[in-house]
Amino acid sequence: MKRAVGTVIRGVRAPIIREGDDLAAIVTQSVLECAAAEKAEFRDRDVISITEAIVARSQGNYATTDDIAADIKAKFGDKTIGLVFPILSRNRFAICLRGIARGAKKIVMQLSYPSDEVGNHLIDPDRLDEAGVNPWSDVLSEARYRELFGETVHLFTGVDYVSYYRSLIEEEGCELEIVFANDPREILKHTDSVLTCDIHTRARTKRRLREAGAALVLGLDDILTAPVNGSGCNETYGLLGSNKATEEKIKLFPRNGQAFVEDVAKRLYEATGKKIEVMIYGDGAFKDSVGKVWELADPVVSPAYTAGLEGTPNELKLKYLADNDFADLSGEELRSAIIESIRHKDGNLKGNMASQGTTPRKLTDLIGSLCDLTSGSGDKGTPIVWIQGYFDNYSI
Repeated sequence: MKRAVGTVIRGVRAPIIREGDDLAAIVTQSVLECAAAEKAEFRDRDVISITEAIVARSQGNYATTDDIAADIKAKFGDKTIGLVFPILSRNRFAICLRGIARGAKKIVMQLSYPSDEVGNHLIDPDRLDEAGVNPWSDVLSEARYRELFGETVHLFTGVDYVSYYRSLIEEEGCELEIVFANDPREILKHTDSVLTCDIHTRARTKRRLREAGAALVLGLDDILTAPVNGSGCNETYGLLGSNKATEEKIKLFPRNGQAFVEDVAKRLYEATGKKIEVMIYGDGAFKDSVGKVWELADPVVSPAYTAGLEGTPNELKLKYLADNDFADLSGEELRSAIIESIRHKDGNLKGNMASQGTTPRKLTDLIGSLCDLTSGSGDKGTPIVWIQGYFDNYSI
């Protein structure tokens, strides 16, 4: 009988994870129990993915707004802080903003427009056209922004982020000025001490500011890179990848992820005899077609993974083969010809027309997106994802 199923994805239920839990043991046991319940057999190159949230939670990798404030104060002193390109997010940035404001006397906040880096819109781009505004050259004050666009609320959250961020900052007794501009160097007209808040463009933003003469340039990835008053931290990403835990507390991106995935892989091998790949995942890397939000607010999709997940897909496009190389074949003859092509494909298909459109992205980005969509961010209770057959093809 011909094989009828390709890739299989299972969301694996697990206990609620608390600080200090032996997460590697819990993941292993949860996956083994899932296999027994599903009567499923493990295979080499299965993938077990664990959401970053439970890794950080088990590590107790938390910090408070006071911890953020203390680090800001230590690094910026009493200087006016230019806050460049913050994303518009209650979960991701608002609580960090509260801590930053608590550690500062004055902030000049520069918002990109019409949207932030991850696609949250302040303004509908059509309204920019109607107002005759060029976002690449025009700088708007808060007063001018309101004159042109009035109250603007986010499509999904219903929040006016300009008002919301102003209220958060002022509640901390911090003075605030807001400008709208897409060239980060605009902030240097207000202060030479800058905290860049963008995620994926942060290196370029920092470079441009330093080249333009900024005296001090730090990013969110430079805040809480070491413990403050016994807090958690992340040596590589700082505040990037953090999420709101309570009104005064954030959960940081997990630390020491490589040691964790290697430990889980070792335990699974000992329990199953199979070489199973393991990764930690956060946000997927995909874009919502309605709200235009780019999901990836974490600095990376996967901060740690085993060696077998390195690289990109090396696949042939079946419809290309069917429509071109084997356009005169059909039925079993066509199937056999395609199988033979797959079995004899080059080890590197880059530039080969028969591989066009096969999503040449990092495997961890693709698998992480699959996992994020499977587990969700709500009440499914499946922070572990078990994937089988991802590396199989039509010839297997």
